[in-house]
Amino acid sequence: MKTSLRCPCGQRILKRDVMQKTYYVRQFGPSYVYIKYRCTRCKKLGEHFVKQDEWTTLQLKEMPTEFVGDEAARFEHLGEITAEEMQHFREQLNGLKAIPRLAEETEGP
Repeated sequence: MKTSLRCPCGQRILKRDVMQKTYYVRQFGPSYVYIKYRCTRCKKLGEHFVKQDEWTTLQLKEMPTEFVGDEAARFEHLGEITAEEMQHFREQLNGLKAIPRLAEETEGP
């Protein structure tokens, strides 16, 4: 069973992207759910046919974030990452001679 629907460009299709959802009930053989969407990344129209017994509306829901409670408040308090912070981080990475954890392991006694 598919857990999500994706556009050919790789973008996950969510409920907000769906333009039309129709059930195709067949007398013989499996019935299908037809999903017509517009991708938010590439803006192209697309469609999917999903077997009705494999269909669940969870396929169109956004995944919850992994952090909860205190972590969420802390990240919200930090705000967005600025261009200056990214530049500083890049400079720090360029200044590294080795990955710190590996350097500690290789020095030994």
